[in-house]
Amino acid sequence: MRVRKSLSAVAVALVAALAVAGCGGSGSGDSGEKTVTMWTYPVIFDEAKHRAHWDETIKAFQAANPDIKVKTEIFPWANRDQALATAIAGNKGPDVVYLIPDQLPKYVRNIEPVDEYLASADKSDYHENVVKSVTIDGKMLGAPILTSAATPICNKKVFAAVGETTYPTSWNDLLTLAPKFKAKGYDITAYAGDAKQTLNQTFYPLLWQAGGDVFGPDGKSVAFNDDAGKKALTFLKQLVDGGFVDKTLLTNVPPIEQTRIAQNKVGCVWHVPVSEIEKFWGKENIQVVPHFTETRQLGYGTVGSLSMLKNAKNKEAAGKWIAFATNAENSKKYDLASGFFSPRKSTGTLYADDPVLGEQEKQVGNSTVGPLHEKARDLQGVLSPEIQAALLGKKSVEQALDDAAKAAAPLLG
Repeated sequence: MRVRKSLSAVAVALVAALAVAGCGGSGSGDSGEKTVTMWTYPVIFDEAKHRAHWDETIKAFQAANPDIKVKTEIFPWANRDQALATAIAGNKGPDVVYLIPDQLPKYVRNIEPVDEYLASADKSDYHENVVKSVTIDGKMLGAPILTSAATPICNKKVFAAVGETTYPTSWNDLLTLAPKFKAKGYDITAYAGDAKQTLNQTFYPLLWQAGGDVFGPDGKSVAFNDDAGKKALTFLKQLVDGGFVDKTLLTNVPPIEQTRIAQNKVGCVWHVPVSEIEKFWGKENIQVVPHFTETRQLGYGTVGSLSMLKNAKNKEAAGKWIAFATNAENSKKYDLASGFFSPRKSTGTLYADDPVLGEQEKQVGNSTVGPLHEKARDLQGVLSPEIQAALLGKKSVEQALDDAAKAAAPLLG
């Protein structure tokens, strides 16, 4: 869950961080000491535990590198791009920053590739899809420290109430079960159609499962309006038109406790994290299922990495810190504390004894971060309302996707 704070809180934090950035970084005094500044965000929800992790990691790093001092600032998730962009524009950005893949294309001109700062053994230790998620033009723009797999999760209590013991693993399964759930007063699933929702966790998994993609191979055109896109949106429309989902979620984003999901009236969801659903369903009632299958089995999963900015005052020192902070041992500690999965092969299974996270962990290899494209976020802004229009019956599937493609053309130049 992301912690939301006001813009004023971000501004206060940014002022403090800029002061740190302005004072450190280049190595100061006569001691020859080098300073590395890092900005990160509440990946570990418990603030005290998050701070403790970085304090302990810094202490261990500085014991081995006494000439390098590391200063870490933890900001709220809200408005993080505005704060970072402002700092970079003023040449007061950090040396190292935590980024997720869809931010990388936006900052690619400001990022120093980390390839030369990571040992060959470390680079080969990453899962293939994880490396792909941080690579642009053949260069790694971040050292991964975590990954996830946002698989569908089903409510055991709801399935028991409906008298169903088999959980869905495909689109066909969902459509087959839907009438039975509806007859008993339940929804087979839920779709968050409001434009504020990220398509990475709502529509795109269906697009990928249908065999489609967001952009064309050259990145200069869109592909979501091809046969795969039409198939994915038609499937969603079947769920909506059949009355198998709560239609109010197509236009509204209420607090989760006000939804049928929290009220134990929905069979399965794929857009809500386990951490948010657990307090309403109870962990013992969560059944993880693999990413749904249609033409292929694929779903969303994020990757968090530490990136070096090109204005880093001492790149060698920043590179040493990144390599240390994201090594197998430290990544494992961070992932276990935050409930994420390891991006590395050598750490093995982290959650073998956890019936929920352990099952999701198995799907890391079938997860993708989505398109690494500079206009990926902007594109969502024109596609989301068209998907919504189709689901509300205001446009046909074909018209909605074609209209989105036309609106996207100017974005792609």
